[in-house]
Amino acid sequence: DYLKTNNILEADVDSLFDCQFKRIHEYKRQLLNCFYIIHRYMMIKQASPAERAKIQKRTCLFGGKAAPAYINAKTIIKLVGNIGEVVNNDPDVSPYLKVAFIPNYSVTAAQAICPASDISEHISTAGTEASGTSNMKFVMNGGLIIGTMDGANIEIREEGGEDTMFIFGCLETDVPGIKAKALEGHYPIDPRLQRVFDSIKKGAFSMGCDIAQEKFNGLIQKLCNITAAGTWEGDRYLLIHDFPSLLEAQEKVDKTYADKAKWASLSIQAASSMAQ
Repeated sequence: DYLKTNNILEADVDSLFDCQFKRIHEYKRQLLNCFYIIHRYMMIKQASPAERAKIQKRTCLFGGKAAPAYINAKTIIKLVGNIGEVVNNDPDVSPYLKVAFIPNYSVTAAQAICPASDISEHISTAGTEASGTSNMKFVMNGGLIIGTMDGANIEIREEGGEDTMFIFGCLETDVPGIKAKALEGHYPIDPRLQRVFDSIKKGAFSMGCDIAQEKFNGLIQKLCNITAAGTWEGDRYLLIHDFPSLLEAQEKVDKTYADKAKWASLSIQAASSMAQ
């Protein structure tokens, strides 16, 4: 009702509600989530009607504020909005995937969104999040987490149990080794992510806006400076490294959600553990 009343989106209430609501920052990796959604969009688009019917429906929602001078954060918000325009207006895909950025995220919005969440995204690069609180809010309201071993995810997982969280990505202790290998030229880009990059660079999500296209290309170009991965000159927050692991975790989310009784049990288990 909140989404419809505020003219944001007409969502399928039977879909899996996938939420990422937090301050917009590169280390929180909303951009990685964008890449996953584009991958999912292309996967659905390429599937046959029979195959699409077997795909778990998802509604992907973003929200949060960006600092006024944080250009990359604003570019990411623009990309989210453009992905939503493409996906939501594609008749082949929109019955199975919807995307929206919720404007002016606030306590009022959270009162509707947090209880509706099935899975929430807390996917900062390991070693970058001091704690985080949105993960706590979503779990308290019965949602499960897809995330990295970072910040409060670690304690929430310890209390709620490993099954209540879909973990992916490198550990903080892995980062120095990843950077060292990248410096030597070993920082492979998964072919599935390369297809996402190619679609963005070809203008699939620029909506005909040259300025947006230039900014999107700039984000991709910097990430692909592979010898500088882990530094400000390249993929500072290791999106490329963690992408294959994210796909595996998201596949597990879909399979688990298909068993509604199991999902409900995990939801209760996770929410009740927050009393600790």
